[in-house]
Amino acid sequence: MKEILLINISGADKPGVTSAMTSILAQYKANILDIGQAVIHDNLTLGLLVEIPPEYESSPVLKDVLFKSHELGMQVRFQPISEASYSHWVSQQGKDRHIVTLLARKITAQQIAEVTTVAKQHGLNIDNISRLSGRVRLDCESSQTKACVEFSARGNTANLGALRSDFMELSVRLDADIAFQEDNIYRRNRRLVCFDMDSTLIEAEVIDELAKAAGVGDEVVAITEAAMRGELDFKESFSRRVALLKGLDESVLAGIAERLPVTEGAERLVSTLSKLGFKTAILSGGFNYFGRYVQKKLGIDYVYANELEIKDGKVTGNVSGEVVDGERKAQLLRELAARENLSLEQVIAVGDGANDLPMLSIAGLGIAFRAKPLVKASAKQSISNLGLDGILYLIGFRDRDENSI
Repeated sequence: MKEILLINISGADKPGVTSAMTSILAQYKANILDIGQAVIHDNLTLGLLVEIPPEYESSPVLKDVLFKSHELGMQVRFQPISEASYSHWVSQQGKDRHIVTLLARKITAQQIAEVTTVAKQHGLNIDNISRLSGRVRLDCESSQTKACVEFSARGNTANLGALRSDFMELSVRLDADIAFQEDNIYRRNRRLVCFDMDSTLIEAEVIDELAKAAGVGDEVVAITEAAMRGELDFKESFSRRVALLKGLDESVLAGIAERLPVTEGAERLVSTLSKLGFKTAILSGGFNYFGRYVQKKLGIDYVYANELEIKDGKVTGNVSGEVVDGERKAQLLRELAARENLSLEQVIAVGDGANDLPMLSIAGLGIAFRAKPLVKASAKQSISNLGLDGILYLIGFRDRDENSI
């Protein structure tokens, strides 16, 4: 009769523990049905689910493993597993798998407690927990620290909308971002990232900066804010704002471009994506002049924005060509995906305004970044508490991976 044993070994991490234990099991022709190992603060936990063949008894196996554990200064615990229990465990593998990513400046016990409670309430079981962020010094008080924990969860939730709503409520209350994704092949195979520019790649709305220089700042800001909240049609609001810029001297544009503040984490994100073989694009309702400036500064592959019309060294108050609004952004995203021979599931879209929602909705991973409430509520994922490089965690990137690329 076959015997199934769960063996848990723990203690101070040292080289050779896994090798020693599996070498013993190999002597008894054991089959490894499942295995997991983790090291936290130099403390090892090793779990082995083992099938002992009928021709061997478990007693000698237990004795040899116990002796070797004592020799290595490790603790060991054995648990017999019935065939019925094992069969039930096997039957669970058909359930959907998900990734829950918790991002914050610092991870607290309360955040983890409440995230896992919500997961449990919606029928999800946490299989694995991993820290993706690097180690942080206790005396580090930087406002730009970042922490990330990833949960691998299994289960079929009855109401996905309610689950996302509960995570959204937690994220606001706990000053954390919580992403919930299906764990499928596309999550590990994204290849194109499309960014909005204003208030996403840069911490400014260029048209507002132009308006200040033209002396119509307050008027344009009011229209911009209404448009970003979704209260005004983008094309109408855009036309009204650009018209107010009529007569602005062309020389002003260069000075504004040079002062544009790049968003926290943008340079690291784009540089890392490039090293990993991703293509990147700016799809902006702003202006090509500034899009090309940001493209060169960050190393972006493509840029599509509006062409601000200038005649005789003065802004005319018009744009030439097709206006890049929300629908145009979505169309451009589709075209770029086709050009790169990618499915939409392999595309990430990032933006903050209402005119970004069409492209966020069709991308495999749509992320509302430091977005307005309407956009944050409508997008599948959002990041509000970290910089743009927090997106790397959503594709499973670990901080330590940076050393190997």
